[in-house]
Amino acid sequence: MVDNRESMTAKLCAFARAYHSNIEPRKISDDYLAFDLMGKEEYEEIREHIVSNYTHDRNIKWFVNTFFAPIPLARERFVEERLRDYAEEPCQMVICGAGADTFSFRNDNEGITIFEVDHPDTQRYKKQRIRALEWNIPKNVRFVPVDFNIEKMSHKLIEAGFDTNVRTFFTILGVSYYLTLPVFTETLRQIADLSAPGSELIFDFPLQGTGYPERVGYLAHITEELGEKMSGGFTYNDVSRALYSLGFQIDTYLPPDMVERSFFADRGDELHAFENVSLLSASYTSGYVFE
Repeated sequence: MVDNRESMTAKLCAFARAYHSNIEPRKISDDYLAFDLMGKEEYEEIREHIVSNYTHDRNIKWFVNTFFAPIPLARERFVEERLRDYAEEPCQMVICGAGADTFSFRNDNEGITIFEVDHPDTQRYKKQRIRALEWNIPKNVRFVPVDFNIEKMSHKLIEAGFDTNVRTFFTILGVSYYLTLPVFTETLRQIADLSAPGSELIFDFPLQGTGYPERVGYLAHITEELGEKMSGGFTYNDVSRALYSLGFQIDTYLPPDMVERSFFADRGDELHAFENVSLLSASYTSGYVFE
């Protein structure tokens, strides 16, 4: 199951979003609150960690744009573009493993009831930062702490006011990299159990395989050094079978080359889609399909 405690890789992704927002004139996505939520002290700590451990004779911009920024920027852009159309009518949104996500505070659509789901420790830290910044929590936002070792996400969401009869936009980002297929499928099953017909699910996942460029292996090496070993990825057929068996139909699939064309074309800098990362959205249509 998803157990997205505060992690170094999550902090590196948050740093990448803040860095991109601060310095890039041509933005793939613009998380303009990422720096504020991190705070200057933690931002500088992460920057120093990158400089001390990774950049060597290269500059920090090259390193962040090559290894850390492409994945979170592409998935944030994909999610928010899809949500814009989906939320033309009132709906719910569930952000699984919300971490340092700032969408709840950048969103101006009051018709979306947002549930941020995360480990209690991570959520406690985030709320401390929100209080320190004196941000007002929007009335349509619910924080749902879930210890996945002992609690079910569905139970905690319903306690927080989630309505299983309302169509819902679910996101589960940056999680599949560290899960085996059976564990990830169980995560999808819990989402299916909560889904009303017409609900939408979006996630990113690494493709299983070999022969990818050096940076793919190097990123996996970095995360393992940080204590977060990647699981090796899935095939598209693995993912599509799991979704179909749970009542989902894939409506958009962006393999790496399509991610590149959609979000990184004609940039002329180091920012390019990761060669093994896909984006996918699926609609919930019915109950489980048993083969």
